[in-house]
Amino acid sequence: MSSLTVTHEHGLEIGIGVGDVEIASYVYGADIPAFEASKPYLHPMRTLSGALVSSYRPHDHRWHKGLQMTWSHVSGQNFWGGNTYVHGEGYTPLDNVGAMRHDAFEIIELTGDELNLAESLTWVASTGEEWVSERRTLRFHGVDTARGTWMLDFATELTNIRGEALELGSPTTHGRPNAGYTGFFWRGPRGFTGGEIVTADGGGGPETMGTTASPWLAYTGKNDEVDGGATMLVFAGTTSRGGLTWFVRNDPFPAINPSPAFDKEITLADGDSLALAHRVVVADRIWTREEIEGFATEHAL
Repeated sequence: MSSLTVTHEHGLEIGIGVGDVEIASYVYGADIPAFEASKPYLHPMRTLSGALVSSYRPHDHRWHKGLQMTWSHVSGQNFWGGNTYVHGEGYTPLDNVGAMRHDAFEIIELTGDELNLAESLTWVASTGEEWVSERRTLRFHGVDTARGTWMLDFATELTNIRGEALELGSPTTHGRPNAGYTGFFWRGPRGFTGGEIVTADGGGGPETMGTTASPWLAYTGKNDEVDGGATMLVFAGTTSRGGLTWFVRNDPFPAINPSPAFDKEITLADGDSLALAHRVVVADRIWTREEIEGFATEHAL
């Protein structure tokens, strides 16, 4: 195991390093255009050898920024960014894009081989009203230079403070088939396009879209800039409401999202909370199915 190092540019970002490689940057105070739904994000994300495994503001979706907690449909508001899907009209520019405001870090704790962050945020609607109080935690750990891995545990609790019920949904709950993206979302680098999707019990491929059976999903892709490839292993994790459904693509771009509201809306009464927890493993080369399955068994969330 190797120790983590941390650099903090106060008010902007926290960098997490291993040796001379910054494996992740948690950006929480960037100046983001309102149309892109300002919110914290992780980018760049890198393997231990420095290979890039995240994408930032790609030309097709400027609001995609590495790994984010986000939400596409919230009682008419869009905390995802960009146009909003309207059934019968398609994606439409609306004056409804909200933001997730960083309020404070309650915990920034580095203990050698582990970094723990506890953050409070507020989801602010386009009208300026405060709708959701969020408390999230990020745990960076599991650095293993021999195996070429590091891990992130992400957990959040979303509490409705709007004063009335919130309907949490996705484009699929609003009429677009197989577009149930919402929640914890990773956008991979363009070089990963066409990569392999692997799930438990021999499954995988693009047909994983919209399925719920696999407790984990792995995505392997080839690196630009440096030789070789990498593996992203995402554990679906847990939700306090309903279940989690895989939104995954390898074409036209790489993306993974264990969606909590893929095809069924979540109604959150005033004062009620929704809890989510996920785990991500970044591996320094393309793993075989056997390696993926072994690691997934060893490190299940």
